[in-house]
Amino acid sequence: MILVTGATGNNGLEVLQRLASQNVQARAMVRDASGTRERDRNRAKAIADLGIEMVEADFDRPETLFSALAGVDRAFLVTNSTEQVEAQQLAFVEAAKQSGVKHIVKLSQFAANADSPVRFLRYHAAVESAIQATQMAYTFLRPNLFMQGLLNFRSLIVEQNTFYAAIGDAKVSVVDVRDIADVAVAALTEAGHEGKIYDLTGPQALTHTEMAEYLSTALKRQITFVDIPPEQMREAMVGFGMPAWQADGLIEDYAHYRRNEAAAIASGIEDATGKAPRQFKDFARDYATVFS
Repeated sequence: MILVTGATGNNGLEVLQRLASQNVQARAMVRDASGTRERDRNRAKAIADLGIEMVEADFDRPETLFSALAGVDRAFLVTNSTEQVEAQQLAFVEAAKQSGVKHIVKLSQFAANADSPVRFLRYHAAVESAIQATQMAYTFLRPNLFMQGLLNFRSLIVEQNTFYAAIGDAKVSVVDVRDIADVAVAALTEAGHEGKIYDLTGPQALTHTEMAEYLSTALKRQITFVDIPPEQMREAMVGFGMPAWQADGLIEDYAHYRRNEAAAIASGIEDATGKAPRQFKDFARDYATVFS
């Protein structure tokens, strides 16, 4: 049995769709199957439509994790980045160990490092270390910035033909979430991925201006990227309701990108799946209707 946490998130749902298509026995962990947000309700319904078992459990209440982990031998670990995320993931790792889970596939982040100035990279490194200490088999997926992150700018792109970030002309080897899911499923269902750390990037390092050019071609209208100061980006994110801790973390992320520390191109996707990663033009084409 495979447990997929973060089941209503972008990565979790992509993984579940692939497991269902392969008729792999899987269980989806959700915090609230009824969903307080329409998006979560729709995604819970999508999981149910796949014929996948759903179980309610809450990372903030570790005692609830044991029912989700009953009979599970492999687990996919992903959570939202909140101020509690490190404690949440460490609690899951401990519960998984006690429940007899044999293999954890963790969604980490490109350049995860305990000494990083980026809080997200530090917490990922801490959880990776804790998993290694359990002696369970592990596979760590370290993706770079998601192409699908542009969906957060959907309304701006639709209404104003523009998007913003504090990144200047730095290049980032952005990666498609669909490729991340392909690697996750390979690690969850095939032998030979134990003890592996896969850096997951796209095949190109692009500036945000170059991404705007690809979007312009796919959407057949001019899309413009505008560089803004970090303070303005943070103010906008908090204004949209993002918690201050997460906004500050994203500003640290973008400072990391701005220093050209995320431009390297890695072979992890091809190493794990035997397939070349999707290009940004593929993402722009496939998501064109979303931005129209």
